[in-house]
Parts: sequence; C-alpha cells; structure tokens
Amino acid sequence: MEGHWTNELRQKVEALVDEYVAAGASQSDVLDVVAKTGVDLRLPKTDEPDRASDKAVVEEPANDWPAAT
Repeated sequence: MEGHWTNELRQKVEALVDEYVAAGASQSDVLDVVAKTGVDLRLPKTDEPDRASDKAVVEEPANDWPAAT
C-alpha cells in the first residue's frame, strides 16, 4: 500500500498538524481530531432524510376515481 500517494498524503497531514500546532493547539489534540475524522469518514452517512416522513413529499392520488375501474 505504500507508494507515492501515501507519502504525499502523510506530508500534507504533517503540514496540517504543524499549521495548527503553530497556531497554539497541542499536537496531541490535533492528532486526536485527525484520527477521529478518519474514523468518521469511514462510517456510512446516515443523516439522509427519511423521505417517508417528509411532509413536503406530495402524496400520489389514489386510483379510486370512477373511470379508473
């Protein structure tokens, strides 16, 4: 799995951590947030609205008008 893109990604993460540490955050706090973010990105997104409970969804009319039979 090691390759050019992994080295490039590591350098970007290191630069990001350095940026926040230089701004006053502790290195361990920044690394904790980076690790938590990585875990969160692996989880499926479950915050999609449930269309069945959405009141803005227009109900389809029933097919019970006289000419339907």
